[in-house]
Amino acid sequence: MSRKLLKYIRPEVFPTPFCPGCGHGILLGALLRAIDELELDMDRMVFVSGIGCAAWIISPHFAADTLHTTHGRPIAFATGIKVFNPKLKVVVISGDGDIASIGGNHLIHAARRNIELVVLCANNSIYGMTGGQLASTTPKGARTSTTPDGSPEPPFDLCKLVKGAGASYIARASVFHTRELIKYIKKALTHPGFAFIDVVSPCFTQFGRRNQVKSPAEMIINLKKICSKTKSSEELFTFKEAGKILIGEFSC
Repeated sequence: MSRKLLKYIRPEVFPTPFCPGCGHGILLGALLRAIDELELDMDRMVFVSGIGCAAWIISPHFAADTLHTTHGRPIAFATGIKVFNPKLKVVVISGDGDIASIGGNHLIHAARRNIELVVLCANNSIYGMTGGQLASTTPKGARTSTTPDGSPEPPFDLCKLVKGAGASYIARASVFHTRELIKYIKKALTHPGFAFIDVVSPCFTQFGRRNQVKSPAEMIINLKKICSKTKSSEELFTFKEAGKILIGEFSC
């Protein structure tokens, strides 16, 4: 973390609670860099999270107003904040299990209403904190604590889901592609409607070890190999390359 960004961080939180190789710390830094580059006033922002590893990105790290809510409900709480005080910039950061599985209904209805919220989904394709269980984003065939022989189910594509529901800004980036991630977060923070970014953030502790990945570094480096950059937003619905993840902006 650069000294320039330390003004946004509570000094008592170091070291961070993230496991070695977790991508959530990279997402934390990318969000703060976007806020700093836009020169946003953190006193006019509220950050909301649910339960899980990704919930620790903002609480207790950020020196700002944060709301640590019940599992699956951060978007519902964030909607209430925005309706009560529309002048606030409200940002949700939580995991795929929290936002898309337990809180999936809140996600689609917030997108349908196109309410002005920024939702960053730290997507590690598993329940990282609660025991490594199958999530709605777990790739087919991947091992979890509840699918030791491999998941039999296809995963949700969260960008397709929110696009179909009515979100007006949609993007996906990995924590390896930090420049693109910061750029997308800056666009989301200045977007007047519902902005959603699917952030591919690896979990070595629960996902990597169960799926025979050798090291946390290998998981991060592998993102360079498996992520393919989109050339058009329409490619979201036509891209079908096995083992690849499509990253980019899908509406803007």
